[in-house]
Amino acid sequence: MGTVEVNGYTIEPGMDLAGATLIGSDLRGAKLTNADLCDANLMGADLSGANLTEAGLIDANLTGANLTGADLSGADLSGALLSGANLTGANLTEAFFWEAYLTKANLTEANLTDADLSDSDLTDANLKGANLEDVTANRETHWPSGFDPVAAGVTFE
Repeated sequence: MGTVEVNGYTIEPGMDLAGATLIGSDLRGAKLTNADLCDANLMGADLSGANLTEAGLIDANLTGANLTGADLSGADLSGALLSGANLTGANLTEAFFWEAYLTKANLTEANLTDADLSDSDLTDANLKGANLEDVTANRETHWPSGFDPVAAGVTFE
C-alpha cells in the first residue's frame, strides 16, 4: 500500500495520526512506521500485514482490530485497548504494553520476544504458540487462567 487517504487522513510512514478516527478502516499492508497513532480510534480496523514498527499507539483503541501478521516491533502500546484483537503471527518484538488491555486477544504464534507486559491484562487471551522469550512482566500482569508465564520464559521485575 502506497500513500493513501482514509477518512480524510493521509496514511504513510511517520504521519501524525494522533486522535484520528479510523474505525473499521481497511489498512491492510499499510506502511505506518514511526507514525503517531496515540489516542487514535482503530476499533475493528483491518491492519493485517501492516508495518507499524516503532509506531506510537499509546492509549489507542484497537478493540477487535485485525493485526494478523502485522509488524509492531518496538511499538509503544502503553494503555492501548486490544481486547478481542487478532494478533495471530504478529511481530511484537520489543513492544511496550504497559497497562495495555489484551483481554480475549488472539496472540497465537505471535512473537513477543523482549516485549514489556508490565501491568497488562491478558485475561482470556490466546497465547498458543506465542514466543514469550525474555518478556518482562510484574505481579500486576494478569494472565489467562492456567497459563504459566515462568515456564513460557517470562521474567518478572
